[in-house]
This record gives sequence, structure tokens and C-alpha cells, in this order.
Amino acid sequence: MAENAVTLTVAHGTTKHNIEVRGKESNEPLLNDLAEAIAQVTGVPLPSQKLIFKGKSLREMEQPLSSFGVKQGCKVMMIGKRNSPEEEAELKILKDLEKSVDQTSKKLEKVDGELTGLKNGFLAKHLQAEALSKLDQRVKVAAEQFMKILEQMDAMSLPENFSDCRMKKKGLIKTVQACLAQCDKIEAGISDHLAKLQSKNLALSE
Repeated sequence: MAENAVTLTVAHGTTKHNIEVRGKESNEPLLNDLAEAIAQVTGVPLPSQKLIFKGKSLREMEQPLSSFGVKQGCKVMMIGKRNSPEEEAELKILKDLEKSVDQTSKKLEKVDGELTGLKNGFLAKHLQAEALSKLDQRVKVAAEQFMKILEQMDAMSLPENFSDCRMKKKGLIKTVQACLAQCDKIEAGISDHLAKLQSKNLALSE
């Protein structure tokens, strides 16, 4: 049974890094896992890395490290440059936007949880309409935030060679679109629950 974590020495220029590489879902680490760990430590993106072990270039990203003979304590050499300062600056903007997306989607999850609580009767019936209107307000604020983030990304024009940025932007746009769909779903849930409340109140008053 191969270990699902190994610590390797990675030489990059004159610097040496001790990097722990973990496999995903308790599988043994793949070359791709090593490349990702190196990218985090050195800032050199995956497409710009050239990994060399015992004079041989390692290319098959989906192969386990053990298949190349790379194991605990081995030394791997990495050749590659970080992104240009211009691309790094754009990446920083995208990372900041990603943080905002993350924070806003956490707020959205909270609203979703509270709505589920209301549906399960965790709040007295006569207080629910006001609570729902507050939740609705919070969803609208989140949706507005997501739209602003989309607009900011839309305004970024990235050169063809900024492949890292373009990939990150694409992934982030997908995430924001999924969050907006979630906003719609929660809003529909709020309207639905409000309509049920109102029909019950009408039935009671008749």
C-alpha cells in the first residue's frame, strides 16, 4: 500500500523547498498533486513548470509519483518562471474577487439554512412573514453583490498569454453564475412559503 502523503525536496533555481504532497481521497499522490503543491509554494503555475527527476523530465500528470520512482525524501528539480508582474497583478484582483464570492456565498448559505428552519416551524407563525421579508432582502443584497463581481470580471480584458488568469476568471464566472442560480432558488422558496402563510391566514380569518 503506497503512502497517501510524501515529503519531497524540490529544487527551484538556488532555492530548496521541502514540500509535502498529499494524494486526493486517500489515494497515493499523482504527479499532478506534486505540481499543484509546487505551484502553491513557488507561485510558478502548472503550465510553466518542468519537473525533472534523476535527469528525466516527468510529464504524465495523472500517473502516481511512485511510478516514476519518486518516494519519501526524494529530490525533484523544477524549472519554470512565475507569471509576469502584469499577470500577477490581474491574478491578485481575481483572488480578491474570489474571496468576496466566498464570503457572499457563505451569507447565502446562512439565509438558506434560516429559510429551512422557518419551513420546519422553528418560528411562531405570526412572526414568519416579517422574518421572510428580511431573508428576501438579504438574498437581494447577495445577488447584487454577485452581479457587481460579474461586472468587474467583465471589465477585465486579459491578453491571450495570461492563461492562468483566463482559467481562473472562467472558473470564477461559473461559480458566480451558480451562486446567482442559488439566489433565484432561495427567492422562489421564500415567495412560496409566504404564499402558503397568506393562504393559511386567509383560511383562518374566514
